[in-house]
Order: sequence, then structure tokens, then C-alpha cells
Amino acid sequence: MKTISLTVSGMSCGHCVSAIEKALKEINVDSQVDLASGTVQVSFDESKQSLAAIQETIEDQGYEVQ
Repeated sequence: MKTISLTVSGMSCGHCVSAIEKALKEINVDSQVDLASGTVQVSFDESKQSLAAIQETIEDQGYEVQ
């Protein structure tokens, strides 16, 4: 498992946290969103998921990965 922290802009409330965590769970990525710091920590198996797919999943929810 690889764990990284992504900076994500556009998050402002609990709904944002839920939307991102739910979307990532659907692609088998564990995540922890920190609204205060604007980060999302993700843990994933590199043989099953790519960083690009994780970024795309977050961006599909309407947020920007920086």
C-alpha cells in the first residue's frame, strides 16, 4: 500500500468530505479528508489503482487537485 497526501482546492464543508471519500471508496482507495488543511490522504495498492485515476476521481466530484 502506498500512502500520499494530495492538496485539493474547492472543499468547504462536510458534504465535500463525504463526496470525496465516497467516490474514492468506490474505486477501492482509502482516504482521509482534512478540510482545515485542504488535503486528502489516500492509501492505495499501486498494482490496482493509479495516482492519475485517483486525481481524476476527485476532479470528477468538482474539486481541483493541485
